Amino acid sequence: MSKSKKARSGQTPAKSYEPTEKECDALYALKNRREQRTHGSNMRLQRDEDSEAIALDFDHEDQATAQVLAMYEIGTGDFRFYSGLLHQIASLGAQGERTSERASNFALGVIASIEPRDEVEAMLALQMATVHQATMMMARRLTHVETLPQQDSADRALNKLARTYATQVQTLKKYRSNGEQVVRVERVTVEDGGKAIVGNVNHGRGRDD
Repeated sequence: MSKSKKARSGQTPAKSYEPTEKECDALYALKNRREQRTHGSNMRLQRDEDSEAIALDFDHEDQATAQVLAMYEIGTGDFRFYSGLLHQIASLGAQGERTSERASNFALGVIASIEPRDEVEAMLALQMATVHQATMMMARRLTHVETLPQQDSADRALNKLARTYATQVQTLKKYRSNGEQVVRVERVTVEDGGKAIVGNVNHGRGRDD
């Protein structure tokens, strides 16, 4: 036996890492978060080079169960919608790739995290995932530009995509609230012997002053 092997065999086993209190809290919170969500399976994609068709299934022991979980995550009970949206997700691809399991599964994960309640929210969630991926692609391109025209082009596209995503977030919030506006009362003023005044009060000269 070599000296190095003898030295390793005689070493004291490394002490297992003990997480800090904050790390334990984070791990516990993550565990609860995962338990509260229904976890679907990753999509598996295979493109037929001759027909250009995309064959897809799920990384799950039972495909029927995987389909049900995916429909639940997408927020639909209509198989026609589910099938169409799933193929749109499978066709996303990535930069330099006609299909990408990572990109498709990311989009599916985004939809699941948004927890759409109906088909409209599911479509908006997919658009948000797509715009986000395009935003990151343009951000990467902006950091690798070599000329001013390239920089200007990437910068304009990045700004448009970022604004689009922010609009999508607001649209989702508005749709979920059914267009209702929340009025927040910041101050209530009650004068002696008077009535409560809620909102902005303009002090100035009146017509009778």
